[in-house]
Amino acid sequence: MRRFWTILAFCAGLGAGVAQADALRSLVTGDDGKGWEAVGRLNIGKHSFCTGALIAPNQVLTAAHCLYDKDTGETVAIEGIEFLAGWRNGRAQAYRGVRRGIVHPNYHFDDSNKLKRVAFDLAVLELDRPIRLPGIQPFDTARNPRKGDEVGVVSYAHDRSEAPSLQEVCHVLARQPGVLLLSCDVDFGSSGAPIFTFDHGVARIVSVVSSKSDMDDQKVSLGVGLGRSLEVLKMRLETGQGVLTRQRDPAKGFGQGTARGTGGAKFVRP
Repeated sequence: MRRFWTILAFCAGLGAGVAQADALRSLVTGDDGKGWEAVGRLNIGKHSFCTGALIAPNQVLTAAHCLYDKDTGETVAIEGIEFLAGWRNGRAQAYRGVRRGIVHPNYHFDDSNKLKRVAFDLAVLELDRPIRLPGIQPFDTARNPRKGDEVGVVSYAHDRSEAPSLQEVCHVLARQPGVLLLSCDVDFGSSGAPIFTFDHGVARIVSVVSSKSDMDDQKVSLGVGLGRSLEVLKMRLETGQGVLTRQRDPAKGFGQGTARGTGGAKFVRP
């Protein structure tokens, strides 16, 4: 697998010993998924999907590249995106369309500077209706973790598209401005998946999955540091600056949570 040139720079500062990450655990039952219902699958168009998480009753955090057509480089139609909160085994806790979306103003899908592309690979979607259900509580966000910190990730992927998986313990291996190198195990479809810290037993989002690679036969991933970027997105969404909006009403039957084929799972791959 071809590696990101930035991973080589990251790895230069790593010690020889890297803590092992926990294995993925599938959240296939209601008991398994309890507390993670605010993570959902984002169906994009007819064939693609990413992962997203509620950070407010009407806002979903995900990766910016999920909102681009990989063939044309153009943004996808907002009305063709659906958020399936807690999607598991053919059913979701809530189905919502998307009214508006915003990507970071410094993100460019075709940017040749791969490090910069990952550093700003962040987007917020505004749902057409808030999700206000007792069992679905939006996640708080927190400051960027430090090198060596334990984090976790909940994600869907091309080979586990019907239920999310939890990796409760992986680690921050290194940091660059706006970018985290992580030992988390992710795959196509995990784009936009929330990365959590668990201070005092409370899960808070500190990053979003952007891409994957490997390092000395170890699976690694690159995450977007939230930092000020999330504040910028929220401000622009509030003011309407650079916002993506619907061009037409969603098609009839939208909201039924139709399963997507696994071939369209999105990812920026180094």
